[in-house]
Amino acid sequence: MPTRQGWTVALVGVGLLVAGRIFGIEELYVLGAGAVAVVALAVTYARRLGLTLSVQRTLVPPRVYAGNPSRVDLSVRNEGQRTSPVLRLLDPVTSTRGADVLVGPLAPGVTSQAAYRLPTDRRGIVLVGPLSVQVGDPFGFASVGVDAAAREELTVYPRLDEIAPVPHTVGDDPLSGAEHAASPGRAGDEFHSLRAYVVGDDLRRVHWKATARRDELMVRQDEMPWQGRLTVLLDTRRAGQSVESFEACVSAAASIITASWRRRDLVRLATTDGADLGFAAGSAHAEAIMERLAVVQVTSGGSLRGMVETLRGGGHPGALVIIVAG
Repeated sequence: MPTRQGWTVALVGVGLLVAGRIFGIEELYVLGAGAVAVVALAVTYARRLGLTLSVQRTLVPPRVYAGNPSRVDLSVRNEGQRTSPVLRLLDPVTSTRGADVLVGPLAPGVTSQAAYRLPTDRRGIVLVGPLSVQVGDPFGFASVGVDAAAREELTVYPRLDEIAPVPHTVGDDPLSGAEHAASPGRAGDEFHSLRAYVVGDDLRRVHWKATARRDELMVRQDEMPWQGRLTVLLDTRRAGQSVESFEACVSAAASIITASWRRRDLVRLATTDGADLGFAAGSAHAEAIMERLAVVQVTSGGSLRGMVETLRGGGHPGALVIIVAG
């Protein structure tokens, strides 16, 4: 395929041919024919270049919080039996001109490394690729491209701020089935209350002083392990939202959820468009929430009051944080 420079030379050649024919000037005719012939030879040369390449592209890392660096590592190896020409690697990247990397001639079996940075200023999905390798003639009149790597995605999570987690609230612990105070002990071995002995209780928990006073076996009821719970409700309604205010709200939701998740609380994300990711703990659930926040957009519908009522009707949501644009 002729390059832009090749098309220019070919068009000039055609023009010279026409001018030479019209005015009967043999020199113009010869120059035009020569220009067209050079481009044709360049196209033939580029097509006959037999390349055997191994190209690998790696996103490091494939998921990142906004503002943190991410890059693409490229590895090109010549698997052929002869030295490769200069290689041009073109890798489209969302919202940019893409990457344009030149790799010098590679001897057989030689590997070349290259890298470039990806845009991570804003949350969202950054599409990378498909990567194509282009080779051409020495004059740059023609080039041939082949796809060398499929399209990949970089997920940019919302920007995080370091904040303190939301205080614990009174609520039913779904793990123990008991109601807990606002700031219970989390170690699981703090003294909670006394109760009558039941067959099967550990005798080491017998409280002998209370037993002597009441004339019946009394055992210590220690506080059971407990996890806090946090529900974040994000307002995604279009009314009253600007791009900047919505991005600030999404960042706030991500920061609040991350702070509580790091404390090992059960976390939950809901939005006014009806989405609800439910309660869970662990890195997989936190990652699923960040994946959702990376792509969440404003919507034309939804009800803040209706979503609050839905959350209340589904049981105690623990600490409930509602994020709306100011």
